[in-house]
Amino acid sequence: MDRLYYRSLCLLDNMEQTKITFAKEIGFRKELNRRVKDYFRSENISPRDNPAMYLKTAVLLGWMISAWTFILFAPVSGWMRLIGCVILAFGMAGFVFNVGHDANHGGYSNNKYVNYILGLTYDFMGVSSYLWRYRHNVLHHTYTNIPGHDVEIDGDGWVRMYPTQEYRWYYRFQHIYIWFIYCLVPLYWSYCDVNLILSKGKYHNHVIPTPKLSEKITLLGFKVIWLGYVIGIPLAVGYTPWQVFLGVAVTFMTYGLVINIVFMLAHVLDSAEFLTSESEQIHIEDEWAIFQLKTTVDFAPKNHFINWYVGGLNYQAIHHLFPKVCHIHYPKIAKIVQEVCQEFGVEYKVYETFGGILSSNYRWLKALGRAPATTKRVSVVNSTV
Repeated sequence: MDRLYYRSLCLLDNMEQTKITFAKEIGFRKELNRRVKDYFRSENISPRDNPAMYLKTAVLLGWMISAWTFILFAPVSGWMRLIGCVILAFGMAGFVFNVGHDANHGGYSNNKYVNYILGLTYDFMGVSSYLWRYRHNVLHHTYTNIPGHDVEIDGDGWVRMYPTQEYRWYYRFQHIYIWFIYCLVPLYWSYCDVNLILSKGKYHNHVIPTPKLSEKITLLGFKVIWLGYVIGIPLAVGYTPWQVFLGVAVTFMTYGLVINIVFMLAHVLDSAEFLTSESEQIHIEDEWAIFQLKTTVDFAPKNHFINWYVGGLNYQAIHHLFPKVCHIHYPKIAKIVQEVCQEFGVEYKVYETFGGILSSNYRWLKALGRAPATTKRVSVVNSTV
């Protein structure tokens, strides 16, 4: 994973495209890192490999296996099976939020092989972990909310998420139809993975690091495995093609809706900042860590269920600052971040409720759906070109 990350950064630095630089650190990140290290040292705990995380993994794994078994083999009615599909979808989303996400960031275990194996659960669910680590770990985490670099705010022409994105007439309805698009994203990603590896080869102008033969085999092989347990096994045990189609649709559309709502909330909203300049050279007059706090928002820190279920993604700002720390530590680290932010005069943005941040996300998408002349423009104010 580290090899991919550093190889990717080297490619970014050498590409003929917009050059983005951040200001020299003023001590904010250094002080923040020092206090977090002191916290782990004083509490005598590890940033990774925690028993609480092992227990959560077992619970979520049991959730998925029992739901899948129930759907296929339990002597129940068709409606009960569809309810089982919804339950399975929420289990899959929970496993992605908690286990797969931490592992693909290197935040689950100190052992890179454990992280790699658990990270492959993304592939098992239909999405390439190899491509995800480049798209998410490198492009999104390094260039958060910077158009043309952060792939996570690119809607492939279907959704307008940032102020300088080209306007299309149908965006006026995006705050309505985006909920349906969320449902289709997992199946769309499964197709795009193959297209990116075999044909396109890049996100925007960022060339995807050439995968080894073993990495290509893993990506394509897991596509076959995914089709096998999603379609092949149900057909083999006697379900009709129509029943299989309906079950797959309900499961993956529910799964897509859940994961995309959660992943979208922390960056695409009216209180996050976006870089709006499109010059060839951009210098952001904030150190990288402060820039992350301007473009990322936390939510529902006191909601115990959300804290457990979304794997720390409601502490998205903390995650961006410490992506290789297991998410179970984020509530404690958030208090440290808040203290350092107050000392350095940096705003740490938090929505107290899930409903509050969801409303903000909805307002932002609706605002960007209007013609550009009436759209609120939000930018990183401390930037020069």
